[in-house]
Amino acid sequence: MKTKGIAEGFYFMDYKSKTYKKREAESLQVLGEKLLKLSSDQLKEIRLPEEIDRAITFAKSIKQRIALRRQLQYIGTLMRKIDPEPIQEAIENIEQGNYMKAMEFKETETWRDRLISGDTALVTELLGKYPVADRQQLTQLVRNARKEKEQNKPPRSSRALFRYLRTIRSEQPDK
Repeated sequence: MKTKGIAEGFYFMDYKSKTYKKREAESLQVLGEKLLKLSSDQLKEIRLPEEIDRAITFAKSIKQRIALRRQLQYIGTLMRKIDPEPIQEAIENIEQGNYMKAMEFKETETWRDRLISGDTALVTELLGKYPVADRQQLTQLVRNARKEKEQNKPPRSSRALFRYLRTIRSEQPDK
């Protein structure tokens, strides 16, 4: 009886080493941990299979570390039965969205600080960039924030200026 050799590739085509399988299982467990950190609204957007969704909901209620670790291993086991690529992409999109929100927040803070410090060119730039902005309201908020800063008062107007900048940014029609 003639056996086929390795060179022909019939016997070892689907072979995965034990190390490879372990790494794969650990990566699915890490994916489960990322799912665990998401809010319930974000989880609904991903549309997970019912069994995985229940396992994650249960894992969120676990307080003991060892029990949580076992539940994460179970979630990793369940993830092996499905294609994890769409879930990974959805998590990356959520994380990217959070990063973009943080960057917008920091940029808005920078605008506020520059306006309070006296950058009048920024007012013109903002009015050109955001047509919904009201020049009179913007300059009045800046003036009030400067007064508060000079008099060492609580930053009420500064916060109002920040909220206004955030509002005009969100009302931009091309976003």
